[in-house]
Amino acid sequence: MDKREKKWYNRGMKYLFFDLDGTLTDPYEGITKSALYAIDYFGYPRPEESVLRTCIGPPLYGWFQTVFSMTEEESVRAVEKFRERYHEVGWKENALLPGVKEGLFALKKAGKTLAVATGKPTPFAKKILEFFGVAECFSAVVGSELDGTRITKEEELSCAMQQVGARTEESVMIGDRKYDILGAHALGVTAFGVEIGYAEQGELENAGADLIFQDFSSLTKYLLSK
Repeated sequence: MDKREKKWYNRGMKYLFFDLDGTLTDPYEGITKSALYAIDYFGYPRPEESVLRTCIGPPLYGWFQTVFSMTEEESVRAVEKFRERYHEVGWKENALLPGVKEGLFALKKAGKTLAVATGKPTPFAKKILEFFGVAECFSAVVGSELDGTRITKEEELSCAMQQVGARTEESVMIGDRKYDILGAHALGVTAFGVEIGYAEQGELENAGADLIFQDFSSLTKYLLSK
């Protein structure tokens, strides 16, 4: 556990909500190749790798608009092109992060209620979890909608909490980006950060993460003690 975290007062952590990309899996290859597929379709110059990495985490509609100054209509089309490739092959260009599979099954066995709250469209999220053999660990999987609705972390987490009947004071959101932290805090939910994903230096601290963990194994150990 990182010692830079804010002072923490222990309380029961019964409901665990996980981000997907950068928290449970490393989706870099599939997401960035699919983003480049969409970028090439529009004829935009390919961005530097440091900029390309930033597409992992935030809603893609906003990313295309911010990085390429696309109109709302263009960004919708860009996301459609992204999904065209991602649906075929991109979702498989992915890997579980170290310690995730063992950790999830240990937390489930310990009686924790696990759920996923991700910006990735729900059908893709479920397919990925099934592909890696961890879908049975989760009582709910909530992502964005393919029609462009429910795209904020606050909306996704709220929906997931409703589906499992979670109490705010017994819940924690776990993610690798500021969007996970800010979305959870907007709902009054505790938020833990993991430094195994795509956050920039200091991003999780600046977003106000309640605790920050260097890897999934240390996160699991902490959660099993609560």
